Amino acid sequence: MKYCLALDLKDDEKLIAEYEGWHKAVWPEIIDSIRDSGITGLEIYRVFNRLFMIMETKDDFSFDTKNEMDRANPKVQEWENLMWTYQQALPLAKPGEKWILMNQIFDLNK
Repeated sequence: MKYCLALDLKDDEKLIAEYEGWHKAVWPEIIDSIRDSGITGLEIYRVFNRLFMIMETKDDFSFDTKNEMDRANPKVQEWENLMWTYQQALPLAKPGEKWILMNQIFDLNK
């Protein structure tokens, strides 16, 4: 399966540079938690302060299960709190919601 998600960063060049710096050395515990949840590939792209994430997952991947795993993992919670220093919710996000699942509107191969 493939999922695409979006999120904004705070519009501050210094904070954006720091955020990118953190992603050059993601904590090993975070990498492990991503893989353990059934995510097989994950890429993040940025234009200005907009982030775009592409996730590839096993067929049985579940966002609910991933969220439960993350809530139970203190290191993931520490990472998420740190990242929230740099991130800001999209205008349409619900309270506490970060990454928003995007709808596919075109596929060249279909």
